[in-house]
Amino acid sequence: MPSYEGHPYGVPARAWPSAEERAAAHGVVAAPTGSRYSEQARNGRQGAWRRLGEVLTVVGLLVVGMVAVLLLGMTVAVVSGLESAPDGGERLLADPLADDAFALLSLAIGIPAVMLGVRWCGRRPAGTLASVTGRLRWHWLGLCAGPAFAVMVLNMGGLMLWDWLANGDESFAGEAPGAGRLVAGLAVFLLVVPFQAAAEEFVFRGWLPQFFGGFLRSPWPGVAVASVLFALAHGFGGWSGFLLLLYSALWWGWLVERTGGLEAVIAVHTANNVLSFVIALVLGQLADTGTAADAPWQALVAELVTAPAYCLLTARLAKKRGVVARRPEPPVGGTQG
Repeated sequence: MPSYEGHPYGVPARAWPSAEERAAAHGVVAAPTGSRYSEQARNGRQGAWRRLGEVLTVVGLLVVGMVAVLLLGMTVAVVSGLESAPDGGERLLADPLADDAFALLSLAIGIPAVMLGVRWCGRRPAGTLASVTGRLRWHWLGLCAGPAFAVMVLNMGGLMLWDWLANGDESFAGEAPGAGRLVAGLAVFLLVVPFQAAAEEFVFRGWLPQFFGGFLRSPWPGVAVASVLFALAHGFGGWSGFLLLLYSALWWGWLVERTGGLEAVIAVHTANNVLSFVIALVLGQLADTGTAADAPWQALVAELVTAPAYCLLTARLAKKRGVVARRPEPPVGGTQG
């Protein structure tokens, strides 16, 4: 009988399997060491039928989840006495804050949808959607938040100044909210928007490029397809808005591959959306149903500068901080994946 004398728990460190060994025992296998972010689906379990099943699973979960959240929202609205929006409009609820809250929550369903899809059908750790380390790197995400908010403040501040110089005080027309509504709105957007923004990144910068990267050598066809779908998912309000979304998405796809994870793009997407909603809230313009797809040509011009500025700055920061862009060796007894 082996002697475990001197070990703090009475057994050797390798008496229990690592997280990856436990996952492998259930048929869940990660991509090989050294794989790029877009190659995380290359785990040897990606047959044609599994790929089809993964697409159907993700799409099905997205549809069912979004419908369920919207039905829940309508139920809550009826119980709480919230009025429905007039027929023919783009909103479900007359209160734009409540309507935005449930719309954002319905989009957040994208996170569990793609994670379950890759786990069930892709037979790989769901955490590989977040980064090559198999998890979300919270410290790196926090480091990205500073430059993300700084760039977005400059971007939106410049656009607001441009609009004011062109249209005067009409740019800020709207009924300012009371203190209670302001606090409620800030709470909703600060709590919910990060999940909505992260969900879009998990789907369009995470799952789709990795899906195509599972059978294509180059990551860029997947990034291109995902970027077009990302732009179209916002609707088509005009060519300037479509090109802005497509241009941003292509840069963000490059940044994900360069840094090996979604953290940097989650940060900038969250900064963009939080600031957009908060500005609309403060100015009393939440009822405006416009989206980035309706952005004017001035916003496209600003994005031509700010998107590469943020991505190049963050890529340099990642290199300086030693952020890994390829899947590292799993630690002994570690928890990767």
